[in-house]
Amino acid sequence: MADAVDRARIAGLASAAAAQLPSEYDVKCAAAFFDVDNTIMRGSSLFHVAIGMARRKFFTPREVAAFGMAQARFILRGTENADDMALATESALAFVKGRKVDEIVAFGQEIFDESMVDKLVPGTLALAQEHLDAGRQVWLVTATPIELAQVIARRLGLTGALGTVSEIEDGRYTGHLVGAPLHGQAKAEAVRALAEREGLDLAECWAYSDSTNDIPMLSAVGQPVCVNPDPKLRAFAEKQSWPIEDFRARAHLRKVASPAAIAAAGGLAAGLAVGLFAGRVRKPGA
Repeated sequence: MADAVDRARIAGLASAAAAQLPSEYDVKCAAAFFDVDNTIMRGSSLFHVAIGMARRKFFTPREVAAFGMAQARFILRGTENADDMALATESALAFVKGRKVDEIVAFGQEIFDESMVDKLVPGTLALAQEHLDAGRQVWLVTATPIELAQVIARRLGLTGALGTVSEIEDGRYTGHLVGAPLHGQAKAEAVRALAEREGLDLAECWAYSDSTNDIPMLSAVGQPVCVNPDPKLRAFAEKQSWPIEDFRARAHLRKVASPAAIAAAGGLAAGLAVGLFAGRVRKPGA
């Protein structure tokens, strides 16, 4: 247990240290922190990256099939599973080992434009924009690798991102993490470390998430908000009198959260797996 706590703290400190602040903000003491998966974006951002990498021949058929099963469970449950998180982390580390950081970032930019834009949740983006308009910093906080999280933040015009930090030597990934994935308690550690670095008053900050796993991060700020919450988080939020925003039932989200879209997510992975086994999946434009 102590080792897990230490790794979470190391992960949080590393993520805050790697975070980049591009410009000055009007409200020096306040920020808003947004989870990504099922909060800013429908489904798992890492899965969308995995599919994009599969199209570029980074993954084996077995790895694509495993990612697809994890994604189907993730969307239908609306929550992360520790085993799924471990599988995703192991696979991610395996495929980036020895790769150049710049190469992965470039692919991440392409994949965001190809696969993620139509998965964004308009209602949550509107909340983020309200904070930006008020002069506050807006940060993504996610278990996705920090380089890819920063791509998403830049594409959305946000302040920056806190994400999982991998070891890098001579501009290449070593295949090892710094601490643990930025998940659960590690997110709260990262938020606290960033707040200390930037002089943020967490009592004046907001945090947004859909997942019970993010209760530590939500509890770290003065203004926690649950967005599209899973059942356990909804029950917890109601007991705590936390605000709840649910965009899933609204017309503008139906394209993203329809039953057909949910089924398609699992079907996409299955189709890719079959195609890869048959040697039929090619690079885009091929």
